[in-house]
Amino acid sequence: MLHKTHLPLQYWFWAAYLMTTSTPGISAVQLQRQLGLSRYESAWTMLHKLRRAMVDPERTLLMGEVEVDECEVGGVEKGRSGGCSRIATAAHVVVAVEVRGQGSGRIRMQVIPDASGPTLYNFVYETVAPDAVVHTYRGGPYVLLAKKGYDHRPRSQRAAKRTGDTEPVMPRVHRAISNFKSWLRGTHRAVSNEHLQVYLDEFVFRYNRRRSPMSAFQSLLGLESNHDPTTLREIVAQGPGSTRRT
Repeated sequence: MLHKTHLPLQYWFWAAYLMTTSTPGISAVQLQRQLGLSRYESAWTMLHKLRRAMVDPERTLLMGEVEVDECEVGGVEKGRSGGCSRIATAAHVVVAVEVRGQGSGRIRMQVIPDASGPTLYNFVYETVAPDAVVHTYRGGPYVLLAKKGYDHRPRSQRAAKRTGDTEPVMPRVHRAISNFKSWLRGTHRAVSNEHLQVYLDEFVFRYNRRRSPMSAFQSLLGLESNHDPTTLREIVAQGPGSTRRT
């Protein structure tokens, strides 16, 4: 990941440390100030390269019971009456969270082109172990799960109320979505859809290691050696708006 870098090596160690140990993370503007860099683009590029090193190519599938739901990130939310907006120019994101008692285990988040059945099934297939119990908020788009052998258990808040159950339906995945949106607004303010996935990867990396920030720092340094070099040209080529100040 540090291939052909012109910055001193200690700058990269500081960037990785600040990115993984600071509770809200760090934006490129903040990193530029912390390291005393002359160019904003240098800090922006460093953070994007670090984000691309946060996905472990050998990570295991989610296991046990898993909650899965979709959301929209960005776009128009004003006047929405619930569910997914059909007019918002937002990115579709699907989220999976392991159930760990009353709390949450590991999570996965991915930008998807649509919320169709095949797209959602492919996400679950690539993310969740085949013997896991999969909870979803609605059954329709996830109908392929049961046909492909998953123990699929769709849930409904309305049905839960009819049976007298006052507990929120799938609270862990909704909490993860809310935390991500709050973090994105608070730390980065705005992110273009073209680069949203790497911000999701950063949030997942930090969330899954939230109880051990120093371990996260060490993990990132180790993962850096498992990824091919990424040039600034390759990062920028992903789409317009790539150097938005975040």
